[in-house]
Amino acid sequence: MRPARLSALAATAVAAALTAVTGCTEKGGDGDGVVQVTATDDKCEVSTKEFPAGHVELAIENKGSKVTEVYILFPDDRVVTERENIGPGTKQRVTAEVKPGDYQIACKPGMKGDGIRQSVKATGKGATKRDPRLDKAVAAYRQYAQAQADETLPLAEAFAKAVKDGDVEAAKKAYAPSRIGWERTEPVAESFGDIDPKVDVREDGLEGDQEWTGWHRLEKSLWKDKKITGEDKKLADRLITDLKDWQNRVGKAEITPTSMANGAKELLDEVATGKVTGEEERYSHTDLVDFKANVEGAEKSYELLKPVAQENDAALTTELDKQFAALDALLDKYRADKDSYEFTSYDKVGAADRKELSDAVNALAEPLSKLAAAVVTK
Repeated sequence: MRPARLSALAATAVAAALTAVTGCTEKGGDGDGVVQVTATDDKCEVSTKEFPAGHVELAIENKGSKVTEVYILFPDDRVVTERENIGPGTKQRVTAEVKPGDYQIACKPGMKGDGIRQSVKATGKGATKRDPRLDKAVAAYRQYAQAQADETLPLAEAFAKAVKDGDVEAAKKAYAPSRIGWERTEPVAESFGDIDPKVDVREDGLEGDQEWTGWHRLEKSLWKDKKITGEDKKLADRLITDLKDWQNRVGKAEITPTSMANGAKELLDEVATGKVTGEEERYSHTDLVDFKANVEGAEKSYELLKPVAQENDAALTTELDKQFAALDALLDKYRADKDSYEFTSYDKVGAADRKELSDAVNALAEPLSKLAAAVVTK
């Protein structure tokens, strides 16, 4: 689930921390393919409404008083790329692969609602020039995502059955394993359309009259309410319907090398904002299971893109190898068996240890923010 679900106060604090480790993303000269985006509390200004299709870089500056996020959106609101948690007075840069066509650039002050939008057009006739190895990387990641979806369904069905049987303890036991595959594919979750808010939204992330469905609604019933209602049993069936929809969408999802790279970075930000704080699994305290699955998904994206990134920026891949290994080793401290997903309950992880986890995530997020640029054809 995306970190935009934070309160404004928490988001401000997180944005400040993330900006401290991603300041290098502000650097770089402006030229062809760079679109300046100036966000305020009530405006979203772009330097051009038309730009060449291909690799497009957004140079974002938040001149408002609120934490914001900026998206490139397809006409049907699917996400091409995004950058979240952009603090007031800070700058960010994000590289995306954009085909010819109509799009919208959206700024979301306060990280809520539909945002302030500008219609833009990517012009040109041909496809983006791409290293053939990157096409293989996308195909391999799609295969990985499909495998995760296929493996999730029986685990989710076991969870749903326990809920429908009214067996609270069995449902609790099945809950975390049923989420691992979804959490691994979150680098490209936005490419699945509206599945994420159906299956993985928290109560404080609901917008407008949105119905609360999915894992976290059932999590609350199991751990906080300690009972299963008739409505919960219906929600269990709804969860399976939505996950089958996800399973069917993987093959058609719009996935690119830059969306894999940017998604991995955004996912690490989510770990920093939702997992490390304990907000994601606030009732079950199974945050470290999600945390590990998220890191695995981000690392899979990186490993598939690494051969090209290494040629373009060897120092970057050396640093990423180092930081992924450090974070993996740190997570291993919280499980007795490295082949198991039986992690320490997060309510037993103290403030100092959470700070250590946060520092390790931020140390990885900084170089990961450069991965998309490193896979752009030189």
